[in-house]
Amino acid sequence: MMKPGAKRPPLAERMRPQSLEEFVGQEDLVGPDKPLRRMIEQNEIRSLVLWGPPGTGKTTLGWIIARSCGADFLAFSATRSSIKEIQGAMERSKRKFLSYKTRDVIFVDELHRFNKAQQAVFLPYVEEGSIILIGATTENPSFEIIAPLLSRSQVFVLQPLSPEHIKKILRRALTDRERGLGSRNLQLTPEAEEFIAQYCDGDARRALNLLELAAEATKEIIDLKTVQEIAQRKLPLYDKAGEEHYNLISALHKSVRNSDPDAALYWLARMLAGGEDPLYIARRLIRMAVEDIGLADPQALSVAVAAKDAYDFLGSPEGELALAEAVIYLATAPKSNSVYKAFGEVREAVETTRNEPVPLHLRNPVTELMREVGYGKGYQYAHSLPEGVAPMECLPQSLQGKRFYHPKDAGYEREIKERLERWRALLESRKARKGTESTE
Repeated sequence: MMKPGAKRPPLAERMRPQSLEEFVGQEDLVGPDKPLRRMIEQNEIRSLVLWGPPGTGKTTLGWIIARSCGADFLAFSATRSSIKEIQGAMERSKRKFLSYKTRDVIFVDELHRFNKAQQAVFLPYVEEGSIILIGATTENPSFEIIAPLLSRSQVFVLQPLSPEHIKKILRRALTDRERGLGSRNLQLTPEAEEFIAQYCDGDARRALNLLELAAEATKEIIDLKTVQEIAQRKLPLYDKAGEEHYNLISALHKSVRNSDPDAALYWLARMLAGGEDPLYIARRLIRMAVEDIGLADPQALSVAVAAKDAYDFLGSPEGELALAEAVIYLATAPKSNSVYKAFGEVREAVETTRNEPVPLHLRNPVTELMREVGYGKGYQYAHSLPEGVAPMECLPQSLQGKRFYHPKDAGYEREIKERLERWRALLESRKARKGTESTE
C-alpha cells in the first residue's frame, strides 16, 4: 500500500505483468510448449541472454523467471551500475548458494555496454552455477557479448510487439482498477487506439506512457486529437537515465557516421531539448571523432575537444552552438574507422598472445652489463637513414610482419597509406639488397 503523498509509479511500471499468463507477445518463446516456457515450467533455468528492442518484455521476463523459481531478483543496468557493484552482489549470492543451495537471478540490462574484460567477471559465477545470469541487450550478442559468456548462456530473441498486442495491453491498462486506469472509467476511441498501436513501433512502454499522458489531459474520452497532440508535443519521451537516452545518442552517433549533418543536428537538438547534459554529448562527439573519422581528418578531434571547452566556458544556450558546429564538422568530415579497428586488433593480440620480452635491440643499454648481454645491439637510429625509417623489426618475434593498422583511401589517411606503402617498399628493397650482399 502506498504511503500518503507518495508519488505513484508510472503506468508502464504498474502494469508490468506478474506472470506468464499476463505476459503479452513473444508467443514463439513463451507460448504453450515453447522453449522458454518449458524451461520456466520445468524449473530448468540456466543463464540467459534476452535480445530484443526496447519495450518488448526483457526485464519483465527476467522478473517472471526469478519469481517462478523462487529466486531473489537482483536488477542492475550496465549504464548505471559499476562492475564492482555487480561483482559484490554476485559474491553475496555465491555465499548464499554455498550455505543454502539457492541461487539468485542477477539481471543485467544493457549487458553489451560492459567491455570484454568487464563481461569476463561474470564467467566464474556462471560456470560454477552459483547465480542465474540474465543479460538483456538491444544489440546483436554475436558482436557485443564475449564468446565464453555466450557459450554458457542460452540466447532468446524477442520481437517488437504487434499492433494487436499493443491494443491488448492498452485495454488491460484501461480496465485494471488496481494497477491501471480502471477506476476512472476512461474510454479510448478506436481511432486513438489504432494511432497509439501504430505510433509506438512495438514498444509497450512507449504505448503506456502515451496513454498515461493522454489520460492526464482528459476526463472521460481519449480521442484521436488528444493522443496526436500529446504525441507531437511530448513523444518520443526522453528519459536521461533510461533506454531513450541511449536510443537518441545512438541515432546522433550513427547519423554522424553516415555523413548526414541534417539528421545529426536534429538528434542533437532532441537531446538538448530533453535536458541531456551537454558535456555528456561533447564527450560522445570526441569519441565519434576518434572512432569514425580518426586520421582521415586529424583536425576532427581538435574540433570536438574545442567544442567541449567552448561549452564548458560559455554554458547554455551560447555553448550549444559550439556543439552544433562540431556535429556538422564531424558529419561532413571524411570517415575512417581504421584507428578504431587497429586498436581493437592490438588489444585482442595482447589478450591472446603471451607477453614476449622486448627485443634486445629496442632496449636501452643504460649499464655496461646491459650492453654486454646485448641490450641495444643492432639498433639503427632512424634519423640517420634516408626517409627516417630503419630496416629492423619492432614487434615481438611471434608478431613480426603483423599489420594492425590498415589506412583507408579517405581524406588525410590516403596520404598516410601512400607514405606507409612507400616506406615498406623501401625497407623491402633494403632487405633484398642486404640479402644479395650477404650471398656474394
